[in-house]
Amino acid sequence: MKDQSKTEIKVGIMVIVGTLVFLWIIGWAKNFSISVSEKFLEVKFPTVAGLELDDPVTVNGVRKGTVQDFKIEPGDVIVKIKLDPDVDLRKDAAFSVSMLDLMGGKKINIYPGSSPEEIDYSKVQQGQFQADIATIMSMLGSMQGDLNNTVKDVKITLTSLNNYLTDQQLNENIKSSVANLKELTNKLNILVEQNKDDLKKITSNTVQLTDDAKDLLHENREKIKNSITELGTVLMRTDSLMIKFNKLADETTNRNNNLGKILYDENLYKNLTETLSQVKEMTKMIIDQLKGEGLNVDAKIDLF
Repeated sequence: MKDQSKTEIKVGIMVIVGTLVFLWIIGWAKNFSISVSEKFLEVKFPTVAGLELDDPVTVNGVRKGTVQDFKIEPGDVIVKIKLDPDVDLRKDAAFSVSMLDLMGGKKINIYPGSSPEEIDYSKVQQGQFQADIATIMSMLGSMQGDLNNTVKDVKITLTSLNNYLTDQQLNENIKSSVANLKELTNKLNILVEQNKDDLKKITSNTVQLTDDAKDLLHENREKIKNSITELGTVLMRTDSLMIKFNKLADETTNRNNNLGKILYDENLYKNLTETLSQVKEMTKMIIDQLKGEGLNVDAKIDLF
């Protein structure tokens, strides 16, 4: 009886130990922990591209958590992650979804930051997605049409350029131009060499002329200054004279002076017109008399 009890106790202990080991293995595989001090954080990404539940979360490359849940929003995905208790994240921490290995797995990598302030675990953090090989290949696939067109355009351009460069007439023209340029350069060198002394004299004369002009300006600085001052005075007087002339013209136009009254008097103009008409008639009459019997003067003079 005692042996049977011992056997049952041993079996029970083995079952309990096996159960504990099994639970420990399951917890290790699922990264499960009974600790209540684990930290949870939500991070928003524009896309996660294959990130799955229980994928690793690393801090500077060291695994320190797992992906717990996803929440899809318009244009974004909010990922809930669980972190180990010893993880210390600062306010400037950075989050990114990157490739885990060449087989295409994904992970969330965290740069913990260096700010003196701790991160607020109650706020949703902003993360970024780092393109992996699959994403790049997808992008290249979407750009295949543009790449084909670009390659065709480059091929046409290279063909045209090749035809242009292999043109015999063009090559002859280029050679001729280079030869002419070389000949022109040689002649120019010969010309400069032959007139080296003259060029030197011209340069010296130019320097001398510049010095003379500088000395002349320096010696007559006061006279030039006075001339400019006098010119300014003359301009001011001219301006004053123009103002007075304009004033006289306005007064004349408005008949505010004798000249204006004479020029713009309608009666005077009428009288002058009549007088000129009478003079014209009298002149005509005298001419007619002179052509005929002579000038007749009928004058009645009463002296007393």
